[in-house]
Amino acid sequence: MSIDDKELEDFMPALDLEWTDEAQTRMKNVPFFVRKSVVRGIEQYAKDKNIAVVDDGVVSRARQEREGEAMELAQKKREEAQKANGGEPPVQRQYVSFTFYKLDPAFRRLPQEERDKGMKEFIDVLEEYDNSSDMILLCYSMVGIRGDVDIMTWRICYSMEEFQKMTTRLLQTGLGKYLNVPYTYLSMTKRSMYMDFINPEHEEDRTHIIPGKAKYLFIYPFVKTREWYLLTQFTRQGIMDEHIYIGNKYPSVKLNTTYSFGIDDYEFVVAFESDSPDDFLDLVQELRETEGSRYVKEDTPIFTCIAMSIEDTVKSLGC
Repeated sequence: MSIDDKELEDFMPALDLEWTDEAQTRMKNVPFFVRKSVVRGIEQYAKDKNIAVVDDGVVSRARQEREGEAMELAQKKREEAQKANGGEPPVQRQYVSFTFYKLDPAFRRLPQEERDKGMKEFIDVLEEYDNSSDMILLCYSMVGIRGDVDIMTWRICYSMEEFQKMTTRLLQTGLGKYLNVPYTYLSMTKRSMYMDFINPEHEEDRTHIIPGKAKYLFIYPFVKTREWYLLTQFTRQGIMDEHIYIGNKYPSVKLNTTYSFGIDDYEFVVAFESDSPDDFLDLVQELRETEGSRYVKEDTPIFTCIAMSIEDTVKSLGC
């Protein structure tokens, strides 16, 4: 006999203590698959405090105490990580942004003087951030390669707010007022949970991105299937060994893997730097034949980008 959504929403586990109607109603706002665990935790809190009736106030206090314990545990983990690192703070993760722009053709019909002014304003903002020690900025053009995007900025820094401030300033320029943003991806660096036994140094690269000087950049976001995460760690490592082995066959292709779990729609964003589109094409085709490929749920759109200077990137818009 199947259970419909309404039954799941109203489901309450067996209660050991007396609960008020208001407290039970709050529990129905908790996802059903964790509701039993939450109820047990609140009842244990009440028993420890010799409370016989669970009301709205008890639920709130139990939640506050649990959150406090979680914060203390997180702080303890940070202190342990620092101690294990010889007293040095843990490696700080980087924020990574890929922002794609599409020009409104109306801009090209403006008087030349207005266009020149708008482009100079846009270039000045980009160059200001490019000269800053707080951000790594690279610019790319896709004009003539894709129809839905024209240019892209790849930004790396330690503050998410810097992306926001910079983008606001860009959009306030004469050129920025005519730019749409069809795609934007936010991600972070972190150490991979899979070991590269062929080249272990790759794992250090994951925590700190230093872009190379390759002519081409190939970017795509992707999502794994839920079945992937249900496999054991040993099984996943075995599958990834094949994936890593193939990747190491193409030294001309540098992989930058970043992570988007919970901060954007995808789980990963990968950026491949190379001077050889041929090698990248062969790499991707070979990876399609691996066992790991069956666990990829989504890996589009894919962007092929050509690296340019800031000025050349803006001029590629044909204005």
